Amino acid sequence: MPLLLAAVIVAICSSNVLAQAPTPPTPATQPTVVTQGRAIVTARPDRAFVTIAAESRSRNSGEAQKQNATAMTSVLQKIEQAGVPKEAIRTIGYDLQPEFDYAGGRQTFRGYLARNTVEVRLDDIDRVGAVIDSAAAGGATTITGVRFDLRDRAGLEREALRQAVADARGRADALAAGAGAKVDHVVRIEEGGSPDFPRPMMRMATRTMETAVATPVEPSTIEIQVQVTLTAAIR
Repeated sequence: MPLLLAAVIVAICSSNVLAQAPTPPTPATQPTVVTQGRAIVTARPDRAFVTIAAESRSRNSGEAQKQNATAMTSVLQKIEQAGVPKEAIRTIGYDLQPEFDYAGGRQTFRGYLARNTVEVRLDDIDRVGAVIDSAAAGGATTITGVRFDLRDRAGLEREALRQAVADARGRADALAAGAGAKVDHVVRIEEGGSPDFPRPMMRMATRTMETAVATPVEPSTIEIQVQVTLTAAIR
């Protein structure tokens, strides 16, 4: 019994000591400002992608495939003769499907359509028109468009981010100064939005067998737009 009583007394004393221990003061939350920074970096494109397709039709599926293989081989030969390396050409689609005519509520089988689609990468955009002409001369039936891009897109995106952060920090400094305070430190930076991919401008001239006018292509300037949100503590 004495041992048990002593243990109870020690436990009670310890509890009183813990209860009486002063709680460390909680620091006041430091005020913050939140700003958004934006930046636009423009550059002339130095890379282009051209989508080219060859189509063939036949009542027989195998014959449609055979004709299409011959047609696309001719297209690829012309593209390579225009100076495009094989590694810059990739197949992005192949279709073989039946076609039907519809009249009087009835469906009539017409034949099979075989389509082979490739994407051509050009690191010399001044040759886009020549490649389009070469593909057409080789028998391409569809040239769906041109997409322009930048070889160093990642580097320009980082530069745009740097400028956007600087813009946000400048706004934070201005807000703090307006309140008679100063920026103490940056708490958080968040990236928002995504780089812009503008549609390219492409103008194709009318070609005739007599004049054989080259296809002019006018690329638009690419804009990379970014936005960031900056949170800064002030004092």
